[in-house]
Amino acid sequence: MSLLVNEVFRSIQGESSYAGWPCVFVRLAGCNLRCTYCDTRYAYADGEFLGVEAVVRRVRAYETPLVEVTGGEPLLQNETPDLVEQLLREGLTVLLETNGSRDISEVSSRCVRIVDFKCPSSGMAYANDWDNIDRLKPADEVKCVIGDREDYLFARDEVLERLAKSARSGGEGASGGRNIVHFSPVFGRLRPAELAEWIFKDRLWVHLHLQWHKILWEPDRRGV
Repeated sequence: MSLLVNEVFRSIQGESSYAGWPCVFVRLAGCNLRCTYCDTRYAYADGEFLGVEAVVRRVRAYETPLVEVTGGEPLLQNETPDLVEQLLREGLTVLLETNGSRDISEVSSRCVRIVDFKCPSSGMAYANDWDNIDRLKPADEVKCVIGDREDYLFARDEVLERLAKSARSGGEGASGGRNIVHFSPVFGRLRPAELAEWIFKDRLWVHLHLQWHKILWEPDRRGV
């Protein structure tokens, strides 16, 4: 079994509730969406084929207990669930970031699945698989990338309401309202302070999510 791997590198985790920790990133090639603000277009097709064990060896060499499988869209590749399982067997904390269009139940619930539901300015909101809300486990996280006021209202009125509805119905979605929800401003398009003011005004219990790797290094730099 092999995967099309764009890059494997160590950096500071810039996103999710794990932001700030050293992390090894396994970026898989290929994506089924074309978001307007995408910052990893180089991963659409470029990569090398590696077996699952070869990827695990590269990760192991960094001697870092946190690893994220990302893309592109990692769930496009059939071998991704096996890769996640092998990394978990190594005793690692494993994160998987997915664009919200694929069934997250394919991946072990022992992995922290970060679901990025798309807002209108991405141009890809039509692709959201809303059934993923009912597939969330307590450790999973939700992200909304917000480029403007319309995106904010969509995240507030559509994503948060669906999470709350799932929690009220007794489903696993939102796990009774305990899942962390990140609102992330599009870098260079929406000022974080403006998004913070909207959050304050509406008294939302969401996490203002900044991309720390773009603050620490040049925003377009790869491998960080």
